[in-house]
Amino acid sequence: MLLSSINSVDSSNWLQVATKIVDKVDSEVWGLPLISAILFTGILLTCILRFSHIFNLKHAFACMFKYEENAGGEVSQFGALCTALSATIGTGNIVGVATAIGIGGPGALFWMEVAAFFGMATKYAEGLLAVKYREVAPDGSVLGGPFYYIERGLSGKFGIKNWKWLAVIFALFGILAGIMGIGTITQIHGITSAVQHFFNPAFNPSDAASGVTLFGTVYPVSVIVAGVIVTCLVGLVIIGGLKRIASVSTVVVPFMAVSYVLIIFLLLVCNITKIPNAIEIIVRAAFDPSAITGGAVGSMFVAMQMGVARGIFSNEAGLGSAPIAAAAAKTNEPARQGLVCMTGTFIDTIVICTMTGLAIVVTGAWEPSLNLKGVNITIEAFNRGFSFMGSFSKDFSGLFLMTALSFFAFTTILGWNYYSEKCLEYLVGSKRPIIFKIYRIIYVAIVFVGPYLTVSMVWGLADVFNGLMAFPNLIALVLLSPVVWCVTKDYYKKKSVDRPEM
Repeated sequence: MLLSSINSVDSSNWLQVATKIVDKVDSEVWGLPLISAILFTGILLTCILRFSHIFNLKHAFACMFKYEENAGGEVSQFGALCTALSATIGTGNIVGVATAIGIGGPGALFWMEVAAFFGMATKYAEGLLAVKYREVAPDGSVLGGPFYYIERGLSGKFGIKNWKWLAVIFALFGILAGIMGIGTITQIHGITSAVQHFFNPAFNPSDAASGVTLFGTVYPVSVIVAGVIVTCLVGLVIIGGLKRIASVSTVVVPFMAVSYVLIIFLLLVCNITKIPNAIEIIVRAAFDPSAITGGAVGSMFVAMQMGVARGIFSNEAGLGSAPIAAAAAKTNEPARQGLVCMTGTFIDTIVICTMTGLAIVVTGAWEPSLNLKGVNITIEAFNRGFSFMGSFSKDFSGLFLMTALSFFAFTTILGWNYYSEKCLEYLVGSKRPIIFKIYRIIYVAIVFVGPYLTVSMVWGLADVFNGLMAFPNLIALVLLSPVVWCVTKDYYKKKSVDRPEM
């Protein structure tokens, strides 16, 4: 089937052929098994915890800013959270939500919220296990993440003496996700797409004189310049390591998140009378998309697939990426870090993605008749939402989203460089600096190439590697769920926080 679909494409266009292959693999990876596994894991952990993590959400936010005395780790819990948020708050919040709704209809937002609600328990378990099974290297650096709780936590369990093979699989897919998916090409592509829309909205790729030809395709000068600038900045920053990323993220992430939330909150307030109808559309479209779209957009499964896939892309619950940063947090309480880690999913999806999705549905920017894709859907939502500003609304929307997307995506690139290097460190050790130098050069080179791939290939690659990375992590979370419950009970006994009946 795959070969026949490829043969239907002009073989001279390698990019089109490659896109066709990626789309096919994407549909296979993000089929019913993976969606079921993600939802099952989140529901299982939520039931095991008896919703206690939800009841203690206020306590979780308070833990961000309380420092423990004599706590092990490298960065503050807030710094670890910001490092994780720097990798999650990105194109998923602006472009990912728009792509999900554009393909799966408004109902995709509903399934994104469902996945995020149960994903909070998944993220809690990831953070908890990351601290419980972390190791401290001779030089004082902290080693932690799914590879360690897979190898150490599952060792000797279920009749299998050594689980290192599963940890190695996770690490390999984590490197691929960082270098070829969520960490590089989606982020730089989102930035350059916003730049093109702002500076060259009427660009015609068929007019060779209007731009520069690269890889057989014509691109506007603004895209090339933006790509080069971002690539150079990435190359300069990633040599700083975790502490540099954490210090930058601690300042940038809260600022950019608050700014974006305030602007989109203003948009929703200006269109507040339309919100009840938008919510009704979202819920109805989640179960019967054709009733809302007239058959123009997807099916219930497509809505669910897009909602879960883009939700995981955005908040990374179940992916196993956030625990890599969580392991470095200065805390001796695994459950405490689990609570802090969980707030990332709440902030990223329950707050930011929901507001973006509501803005798109409220303004009708998702409608298939507009024939818009990706970031252009979100830009159209801002244009319509602030239409009372007249012609200035287009300039404002384009400039603000370009700026926000640049901040979001840039910090995501930095965060995922750290994640993928930790995966590489697990495989080869930390005493081979030449390997890491080569890897960083490759990482920066992929960032440079990102703007010149098709939208479909960019998101397809991200989905494929996200899905492959999630499988080994989800297996570990399910098998270690009894450990999560035991550690949680011990924490509740020591702290004056709400807890379920034992």
